[in-house]
Amino acid sequence: MSGYIDPDRETFAQFKSLPRDQKIHMLNLVQFNDTAQYDDGTLLTGREAYSAYGRESKPIFERLGGRIVWSGQFELMLIGPAEKSWDVCFIAEYPNADAFISMIRDPDYREAVKHRQAAVKDSRLIRLSPKEAGNSFG
Repeated sequence: MSGYIDPDRETFAQFKSLPRDQKIHMLNLVQFNDTAQYDDGTLLTGREAYSAYGRESKPIFERLGGRIVWSGQFELMLIGPAEKSWDVCFIAEYPNADAFISMIRDPDYREAVKHRQAAVKDSRLIRLSPKEAGNSFG
């Protein structure tokens, strides 16, 4: 089975149907290809290709009000498939869903995303509605 790399049309339509006027968090879990999978045969590791994606997409992300609010290093899958691991784990914050949509429609971002597509073996991108932090579960 190939991994999850890009959203499908149906899921993206659901994303757009959710409230668009509030801050959103996007949980990113990313697993890299050992060797990036470029159509033109460019030779980079998955990590190097993802770094290129980060460099090229950063100005668009920042211009639209995005910021990384949490990042961490994967250590162990305590609950879930033991064979699954993630190379990059972070939460990106956007001022609203329209900022995220504007980012992925931006022509410069669309050029940068080729590096992400080449780099990623599998990923999860989970939209979250931020809530007040506390000291109990649930």
